[in-house]
Amino acid sequence: MMFAAVTTLKSRKKSDLLVVPFWKGKKHAEAAVDIISLKQHLDSPLATNDFYGKEGEVLILYVSGEPEKRIALLGLGSHESITVEKLRRAYAAITKNCIHKKITEINVMLPESSALAKEDLIRGLAEGLLLPNYVFTTLKHDSIKESPPVLLQKATFVGGSKQDVALADKYATICHAVDLARDLVNGNADDITPQYLAAVAQGLAKTCKDVKTTVFDKKRIEKEKMGLLLAVNRGSFRDPAFIITEYKGNPKSSDHTVIVGKGITFDTGGLNLKPTGSMETMKCDMAGAAVALAVIQAAASLELKINVTAVIPSTENSIGSQSYKPGDVYVSYAGTTVENGNTDAEGRLVLADALAYTVKNLKPSRIIDLATLTGAIEVALGNEATGLFSNNDVLADLLIRFGCETHERVWRMPLYEEYKDQLKSDVADIKSTGGRPAGSITAAHFLQEFVEKTPWAHLDIAGTAFLSDGKRYLPKHATGVGVRLLISLLENL
Repeated sequence: MMFAAVTTLKSRKKSDLLVVPFWKGKKHAEAAVDIISLKQHLDSPLATNDFYGKEGEVLILYVSGEPEKRIALLGLGSHESITVEKLRRAYAAITKNCIHKKITEINVMLPESSALAKEDLIRGLAEGLLLPNYVFTTLKHDSIKESPPVLLQKATFVGGSKQDVALADKYATICHAVDLARDLVNGNADDITPQYLAAVAQGLAKTCKDVKTTVFDKKRIEKEKMGLLLAVNRGSFRDPAFIITEYKGNPKSSDHTVIVGKGITFDTGGLNLKPTGSMETMKCDMAGAAVALAVIQAAASLELKINVTAVIPSTENSIGSQSYKPGDVYVSYAGTTVENGNTDAEGRLVLADALAYTVKNLKPSRIIDLATLTGAIEVALGNEATGLFSNNDVLADLLIRFGCETHERVWRMPLYEEYKDQLKSDVADIKSTGGRPAGSITAAHFLQEFVEKTPWAHLDIAGTAFLSDGKRYLPKHATGVGVRLLISLLENL
């Protein structure tokens, strides 16, 4: 989406819709902008109380004599309680209406507010317009011919400035990366393979400044002795890939954030086969990898003065005569022997090799891994919060702070030593699973074994990365959760 600005209402150009914001008053809606010149169009609906200014309330009027055919009255809720998140939700309602009516260009009167800084106001407004401005139609050729989807293409801020447009463009860049993550997760598992993820990473190296990608094929993975990644891969006819994509925006600095993304491009559960109803959406099991790649794209596009690397262990977890087995012991990259408790707990195995490789070879200042790791975290937190596990209070607090700022909220879970007892093995150094109790916690404890003393955070996005129904500004299916959170974190390191 393009953004532009005009200083006054009179100087605006023709568009499909004019958006006029209102606060919810005690008795009537109260304009959040000067509406004197629009009085003839607005007096009647406001006098009849057809519109109250409630958060996300939209009333569309059809008018004549204006540069637009329509005026949308938009409710922002109470001025006293306005937040960036409430702005996101309110302006998302505008985008949804525009998509439904196939509106492509709008003029947006910027609300006047003493409760929010101008930057926060632009952020909430821009992200609200951008985040729901997404459809995935790649696989719907017939329906596209009948009724092609139309997205919002341009928004002009009335009463805005060049600085406002530059700020909105920044959030457009980030949301474009969110859409990359969504597209990767929504694509067919037969198409979004380990080799495809590698090709996307290599494409970033070609198109983005200061980005370099290295891909380990199966022979190199064998040479590196990544025994857990190789074990999970055994049932698949597709080779695994180990992807390292580096962005060096500040090469003089030794500070280095590594984002490890789980890249299981389809998860059958292996010999512990998933039942019907649990396997159909398992193309989303590489959402962590999608976010990691999207963060690199956004960081490079914004030219952030930071160093960040995405590390992606990728394979299918398929089933076949060569499948790895529950109860058997496999040797990790770190040399730790692992008793495989369940072949459907494959994500922690491939992550373990990636975490150990990162610690040994990449000199990380901190590691953040993202994974659709456990159903247990969705049972605990539902779809509103991502599970956070960390060995470092400073890093955890930063993730909580920026999770609140972006509304990609995280909730810190305990890593008490007593939970680790569930991973004791009679035949190996450690067991990969600890049974049903505290399933997400024992999974995180397993991962912690491979990060040594490096500041580390694990984000279990199993409940937030893929939704059965859309809500607010999040679409149905892939959400791209984590991209905005991590970019905010990286910007403020």
